[in-house]
Amino acid sequence: MKTNGLEKEFRRWEDGVKAHLKNFPESKTSFKTDAGIPLERIYLPPADDDYLDKLGFPGQYPFTRGVQSTMYRGRLWTMRQYAGFGSAVQTNRRYRYLLAQGQTGLSVAFDLPTQMGYDSDHPLAEGEVGRTGVAVDSLADMEILFRGINLERISTSMTINAPAAILLAMIIALAKKQGVKLSFLRGTVQNDILKEYIARGTYIFPPGPSIRLTVDIMAFCLENLPLWNTLSISGYHIREAGADAVQEMAFTLANGIEYVRSALARGLSVDSFAPRLSFFFNVHNDLFEEVAKFRAARRVWARIMKKQFGAQDPRSMMLRFHTQTAGCTLTAQQPENNIVRVTIQALAAVLGGTQSLHTNSWDEALALPSEKAARTALRTQQIIAHESGIANTADPLGGAYFVENLTDEIENMILEYLERIEAMGGAIKAVEKGFFQQEIARSAYQYQKAVESGEKVIVGVNRFQEPECGKAPVLSVNPAIEIEQKKRLQQLKKGRNTEKVHAALAELEGAARGEENLMPAILECVESYATLGEITMALKTVFGEYRGS
Repeated sequence: MKTNGLEKEFRRWEDGVKAHLKNFPESKTSFKTDAGIPLERIYLPPADDDYLDKLGFPGQYPFTRGVQSTMYRGRLWTMRQYAGFGSAVQTNRRYRYLLAQGQTGLSVAFDLPTQMGYDSDHPLAEGEVGRTGVAVDSLADMEILFRGINLERISTSMTINAPAAILLAMIIALAKKQGVKLSFLRGTVQNDILKEYIARGTYIFPPGPSIRLTVDIMAFCLENLPLWNTLSISGYHIREAGADAVQEMAFTLANGIEYVRSALARGLSVDSFAPRLSFFFNVHNDLFEEVAKFRAARRVWARIMKKQFGAQDPRSMMLRFHTQTAGCTLTAQQPENNIVRVTIQALAAVLGGTQSLHTNSWDEALALPSEKAARTALRTQQIIAHESGIANTADPLGGAYFVENLTDEIENMILEYLERIEAMGGAIKAVEKGFFQQEIARSAYQYQKAVESGEKVIVGVNRFQEPECGKAPVLSVNPAIEIEQKKRLQQLKKGRNTEKVHAALAELEGAARGEENLMPAILECVESYATLGEITMALKTVFGEYRGS
């Protein structure tokens, strides 16, 4: 395995692994296939002058082969199932069930009104409360959502963007009430507003103030929540909107560059904030392409951070990412087939070196996941982790001629896109010109045309169809949830200190007119039990509201 040209560097890497093993010991003394064949920690190709520059070793620049030196041998990826529906009471019940089934991290799905900064009693929230996620109007709802769950012992991810500062403040306030030291609080807030303008649409404020809030979170957490991932730069929704694998990576990295520039402009040093940046990607059915795109993206980001932004800390160059299997690939026809699709996608994510993973439930093309389907999705990850053998060695597809060639090709295509975006003036300018949106629309059209012509086969949809044999049982959200949520909101407003709420909101509005970090003022509003909608409105008064073209 060890070739003459790499012997010296390999030994140096092995010395580093010994230090790593002191903190993260491997889970077994030896790793073998089912047939008893011993497995090395990694496998190297024949001597190649470009090897160290293009691939290197796991845990070392340019991180093509993974961000940890032993990858999953010592610690598996976090199994973080995305969940949230109806009320905080219902969702809390689902969280505790998933944790009891072996889930190792929580990921909160919020309903559409919450994502848009509206309280459940707002006219625009009518009919949407608790539908696509859990309704959270105030700290009181967050207290119910995490009842019986110790925030010090569990990592929490929140898919929230425009009002991210408000929901993060709620988590902070809850942690303080639980007696958890903020320095121990672990989790991620998505906080990626640029992709909302590009692909998803749940924006509230114009780009300038939105970026300000994003960087406010980064700066606040740098001082107060050192273990918190302050920004999860998302390609997932870009891919769901119709982008291909290369566009997903290129557009996400372009957004990442924009955020780094914004933080540097605020006066933050790159090595102070970059280690807490993370990414969120989609994973589709073309297994080798998906594996190659993850490897290419790690290499591109490492070089950008080192050469363009002058990062010195290796952690600043690591592209750490969460993966979710592709919702847009799930089919309502023959929905059980989705179990196979999700398994292939999960395999690609693990083979590509993900740090955490959500596997979609087979019934999500029909409705929110049922409890049984959510369990099957979690079991899919557990079987891959403990029965497939692919977690036993780092970057198991590394060195495969096809995978390395595809990695290089995807890297070159990503770089071409980044050059075009830079020529426009960066990601914000590209958004304003509609470049991302046009490219995604073109890709989505080509894909749909291939499906309709039969060139792209979707099993059960355009080939191997069967008559539907009755409907599968699906989860439904009781409309009474909305009525109950509004009642709780009314009770909250009656029972709180109104004078304290108004004072906190006035202080926030004043702070927004200046240049100070808004997180302390938002936290004060949250702790006074001001609602999400009230806090959002105070900011709208100053920032205005963005209207997409």
